[in-house]
Amino acid sequence: MTLTPSAGLHHVTALAADPQANLDFWTGAAAMSLVKQTVNYDDPGLMHLYYGDAAARPGRIVTFFPLPGAAGGRVGTGQAAAVALAVAPDGLDAMRERLGAAGIAARPGERFGEPLLALTDPDGLPVEVIGTKSMPAGGLHSVTLWVDEPGPVAHLLETVLGHVPAGEADGPEGARLRLAVPGASPGRFVDLLRRHGAEPGRPGPGTIHHIAFRAADAGAQAAMAAAAAALGLAVSAVRDRTYFRSIYFRAPGGVLFEIATDGPGFAVDEPAGALGRGLCLPPALEGRRAAIAAGLPPLRRGA
Repeated sequence: MTLTPSAGLHHVTALAADPQANLDFWTGAAAMSLVKQTVNYDDPGLMHLYYGDAAARPGRIVTFFPLPGAAGGRVGTGQAAAVALAVAPDGLDAMRERLGAAGIAARPGERFGEPLLALTDPDGLPVEVIGTKSMPAGGLHSVTLWVDEPGPVAHLLETVLGHVPAGEADGPEGARLRLAVPGASPGRFVDLLRRHGAEPGRPGPGTIHHIAFRAADAGAQAAMAAAAAALGLAVSAVRDRTYFRSIYFRAPGGVLFEIATDGPGFAVDEPAGALGRGLCLPPALEGRRAAIAAGLPPLRRGA
């Protein structure tokens, strides 16, 4: 089976505490749209919120599992430690003003020649906004993985997902290796930050649960699954997530990777112009809608 490289990140999924604070930040200061309200298919008592551009296109999606009352997590090795959003270089000032108006402190910086703002969301999740010409604005730019040793993860990204080395830099945080998929698609970068000897991460609000990469279709996904299995990785069966089909495996060092198909897309159960307006459930859970809805915290849109 011929391997079709990934087009980059599909989405990033993190953990939150208060869903209302999460909604207010990501649709307010972060200027994203709520494109899907659903539940964790493996634990329907938990809400699952999706944010993206208005069309909910792959490469532009950040999702959250809110865990009300849960203790905060700790960023550390074996985790995706930060998510970066792409804006046009001349859009960085507007983002800084938006963040300031919301009372959110942002630290300016630069990485691989691109200006950035570093901040945290209400749960302490590290978020970066990067001014770039290398991909469309309004989506994902990159993720940063904290690893003991970058070599094994870099090999996985290259042989299974089609990334190539795209730069190295030393900084106060440590040595950073960047890999990229060819082209100019959103979410085309993955940074591996060497944090040898750092404490392992602890899951909880303020940390990333997993990162997902794009597969054009089921055939491309199957080829990637076979390539991952050939590296000795334990790859899950295909799971139907309604809006995409997913497989999962742990990368060397522990980061949870997902490979998600581009289709069928987020408009399969809501009109394209009304994404995120109501609670969407997979067919297997529709019979439990009333009980599930009653157990989820209410959300005020437009807060």
